Amino acid sequence: MTSKYCDYSGARFMPSPNFGDRADGRIPDIIVLHYTGMPTAKSALEWLCREESQVSSHYFVHEDGRVDQLVPEALRAWHAGKSVWKGETDINSSSIGIEIANAGHPGGLPEFPEKQIAAVVELCRDCGERWSIAPERVLAHSDIAPIRKVDPGEKFPWHRLHREGVGHWVEPAPIGGGRFFQRGDRGQPVEAIQSMLSLYGYGIEVTGDFCEKTEGIVAAFQRHFRQQRVDGIADISTLDTLHRLLAALPQFGA
Repeated sequence: MTSKYCDYSGARFMPSPNFGDRADGRIPDIIVLHYTGMPTAKSALEWLCREESQVSSHYFVHEDGRVDQLVPEALRAWHAGKSVWKGETDINSSSIGIEIANAGHPGGLPEFPEKQIAAVVELCRDCGERWSIAPERVLAHSDIAPIRKVDPGEKFPWHRLHREGVGHWVEPAPIGGGRFFQRGDRGQPVEAIQSMLSLYGYGIEVTGDFCEKTEGIVAAFQRHFRQQRVDGIADISTLDTLHRLLAALPQFGA
């Protein structure tokens, strides 16, 4: 079938049986990027198109830049799983899911080819413009499901996407010395870190306890925004980068 069946004109229609209706008439206001995490694109695409898998995405981007549409954008694809962003827990009903063919962490984190990233940029721009999706709502699977998920990983070029008009980004602060916070720490500074992460959108409770979950969410933030070191430790580089991202949001006066 041809692109006449697709919301994105650059796609080929490759239907998956795994979809449903968006809840409560929701329209997409989030884009979630994934890697497939499987050895080959062929096996990943076949899995997403099998009823037994009970998973799908709206789009699949091959290494050579070809794009397949698996589920119409008006419908709810099954890609996010248990997840949360800005208090929203049914991310499948509020998002467009894009699977990017890449073996990921299980395959040693291979680089994303240039043609593939160019296709991701074009697809995200098209979806974002048609649905008026805010830059800060172009997210990683690891953002909405920290600890449980780590894709698309710390080698994904978010800076490149931002340079071409996709997503929210500030240049990460250099890694250096100074005070840091890690698992086991408690008190008001930890509350402040948790509050900033929550304000940005992460699903974190403000408890003042730098627990395992807080460590995992800090690592998820680093995996997207401070990729040089992903260790779950809230050092000055991480905190400065987070503070400048918040300051750059429209609601905070950017």
